[in-house]
Amino acid sequence: MQRSNLITPQGATRLRNELADLWKNQRPAVTKALAAAAAEGDRSENAEYIYRKKQLREMDRRIRYLQKRTSEFQVVEHQPNDRSRIFFSAWVEL
Repeated sequence: MQRSNLITPQGATRLRNELADLWKNQRPAVTKALAAAAAEGDRSENAEYIYRKKQLREMDRRIRYLQKRTSEFQVVEHQPNDRSRIFFSAWVEL
């Protein structure tokens, strides 16, 4: 199934903000915690180290996904003149 690359301006802003937060705030904190856990000794039985590695992998996966999506999406900013039909980003009540 082909994924749609259309997104609202609000959605684009939300994804860009999430990416910036992950990259600038959350990832450095997890990396620091991982380094502290690694310094504790034996990594094979260190639960904190194993957890932080898993957390970093999941975060990196999300960062890669967001980078790919933000480079591909097309922001739809205009709304059609004909308001009698449903259009992208419209709120509809049934």
